[in-house]
Amino acid sequence: MQTTLDAPRWARWAAYAVPLLVLPSGIWRLALGAGVPVGFTGELGRLYAAPGWITPYVVALTVVAEAAALLTLGLVRPWGEVVPAGVPRFGGRPLPTWCVVGAAALGVAALTAIAVPTVALWNGPENMGDPDAPQGIAGVVMTACYAPMLAWPPLLAAVTVAYWRRRRAAR
Repeated sequence: MQTTLDAPRWARWAAYAVPLLVLPSGIWRLALGAGVPVGFTGELGRLYAAPGWITPYVVALTVVAEAAALLTLGLVRPWGEVVPAGVPRFGGRPLPTWCVVGAAALGVAALTAIAVPTVALWNGPENMGDPDAPQGIAGVVMTACYAPMLAWPPLLAAVTVAYWRRRRAAR
């Protein structure tokens, strides 16, 4: 039976890259939540003032995004093939390939559904085109922090296909 060690090298690199690609946006959000001036002015500056409602929101969003990105590692690590031994009642059982691939495919679809409109509307009047949104160098920094996330859906899709092929071949 093949193991996660048989995952193609490129798939392992891609899986490990995903959490790193998500990290800059999380750091930017945490800076916003900590009250670091990230470029919002006027009404948006007041709305996103920290500490305030924005702080727990951006912390939670960052934790959820990074946790979701880390799940990509399950496609190249043993815990993505067999339930870890420490899990009561199910530990040591193989995970159904269809279940893992289905969850990852749903992730790809959801990430794509979020990414495409975000990119299409990034400079729109409700986003970076708003005069109170970060402009100049602050806008460039924000864009640079979020742009790497665009690689998440295609990388997850590629690693998912590699996982499916490997698990299918192992049967």
